Amino acid sequence: MRLLNNKKARLNYEILDKLEAGISLFGFEVKSVRLKHGSLDGSYISFFGKEAFLLNAYIPPYQPANTPTDYDPYRPRKLLLSKKELSILITKEKERSLTIIPLSFYSKGRFIKAEIAIARGKKKKDKREDIKKKDTERDIRREFKARLK
Repeated sequence: MRLLNNKKARLNYEILDKLEAGISLFGFEVKSVRLKHGSLDGSYISFFGKEAFLLNAYIPPYQPANTPTDYDPYRPRKLLLSKKELSILITKEKERSLTIIPLSFYSKGRFIKAEIAIARGKKKKDKREDIKKKDTERDIRREFKARLK
């Protein structure tokens, strides 16, 4: 079940490859994510040493009155990946100047997983072409629906 989505990821980036990663969260953050509170817009994944961290993701506290006073909703969150996956991601990010972004959070059993993607940024021209394609497909669907009635 999808809990959070990065809505602008597919508009701003060309998705090349997808991976599943675990994510390290506090208990009150887990409760908040399960209620679909939070945002992945503008978030990205960066590497410090041999570890991957999710940066700039907003996850508000479940109950603001009961959270620690020094809690930061934009804090870096560690991604749980195997050594092989980490090495692949690090080399791809450095080699071709690609970006690694989160696409969504979802629950898998009792765990919360992050779907991450290796992506390349789109230029303005590519974004316009995608919007035109979506508009024409929507118009075609409307025409077929109108003819079936």
